[in-house]
Amino acid sequence: MKLVGGVIVAIAAIVGLAFGVRAFLHASTSSVAVLTPSMNAHRALSEGVAPRVYRVLHEPVEPLSGKRDKLIALTFDDGPYPVFTPLLLDELRALHVPATFFLIGRDAEEWPALATRIEADGDEIGDHTYSHPDLDHESPAQVRHEILEGRDVLWQLTHDPSVAWMMRPPHGRYTEQTLRVAQSIGYHVILWTDDSGDWRTVPTSRIVAHVEHYATQPDIVLMHSGKIATIEALPAIVRAFEKAGYRFVTVGELLQRVGPEAVNHPLRRSV
Repeated sequence: MKLVGGVIVAIAAIVGLAFGVRAFLHASTSSVAVLTPSMNAHRALSEGVAPRVYRVLHEPVEPLSGKRDKLIALTFDDGPYPVFTPLLLDELRALHVPATFFLIGRDAEEWPALATRIEADGDEIGDHTYSHPDLDHESPAQVRHEILEGRDVLWQLTHDPSVAWMMRPPHGRYTEQTLRVAQSIGYHVILWTDDSGDWRTVPTSRIVAHVEHYATQPDIVLMHSGKIATIEALPAIVRAFEKAGYRFVTVGELLQRVGPEAVNHPLRRSV
């Protein structure tokens, strides 16, 4: 019994040390920002003890002084919307900043010219389902239908290949089963390293301060179409990040350059 007790204490000490190191080295606002089709969804996202221990023991340890590309991808959920989406696109073009739009298939059907313009402007388009339901309340068959129907509509309108491999669950709501369905049809589930909070009714200054404070290397920022405050916040956000040496890219380019591992374990960098 003493031997068993000693082993348990030793394991607990090792796990505790690992958690301490992890907390010190990595202070991102999301544990997993990208789930690829090859990842184990349970290990990646479950809050059970065994998956959490696995993540800690397999997380890459990198010195705080280690080099990491300063890349930031602005992502905009929902829409496209008349008035708001053109204003947002005008601002992005004026700032010379690319972005990734997770569009709702049904809205794109209603405003096809706006979906086409997003692609024509050089921005990236991902799948945000067809009708924007809470996927954590949907059956596997319904989840599959929502993703594929959204994909088909967006592909017909834009022919952006990203709609066939990048999706984001509406409201960030999902279950492990949801993620497995997405993985089974070849999708990367794209979450974020920072939620700007712009889905609330908040002033522009608060959005800017939040994004600057919670910056990571690399960074995927969740924002939303249909918000005037978000559009007004963009110039200050772009100035701050460019001054700090960041380069704005799409999600696809970010993943190509640094890979999902770096995105899932970013370094914290307050801008």
